[in-house]
Amino acid sequence: MSAAGTETSAPLPTAGSRVFFQAAPGVGCVGSGPITGDDPVQKKQGKVTVKYDRKELRKRLVLEEWIIEQLSDLYDCEEEEMPEVEIDIDDLLEVTSDDERASKLQESLIDCYKPTEDFVRELLGRIRGMRKLSAPTKKGL
Repeated sequence: MSAAGTETSAPLPTAGSRVFFQAAPGVGCVGSGPITGDDPVQKKQGKVTVKYDRKELRKRLVLEEWIIEQLSDLYDCEEEEMPEVEIDIDDLLEVTSDDERASKLQESLIDCYKPTEDFVRELLGRIRGMRKLSAPTKKGL
């Protein structure tokens, strides 16, 4: 059998084409029996475009990894053993003053026996200029 014999005859989708979701013949919901060619649900056209600000997401991920590393140092343990500490970056970004942000952070770190001032100061510096992540925007609707 040649390599050409295994290729499909369907053309490859182009950048502007739409995706069609189609179940394999005879496959359907449990108890629904085989799908017939007349079934309008068989070829379901779908197009979803979601726009994320990837740069902002990347900055957020790097910040969260840094926070986990710092908390591991502050609590002298691995992430799995760490007491539950909730630091909501979006919540901190909603607060307008650094004093209020620092106060919220200190409340979250109340159980930490090590000094947390350096961590708080560094975190506030890192979130400066960041913006709150909003829900992804949908285009084409």
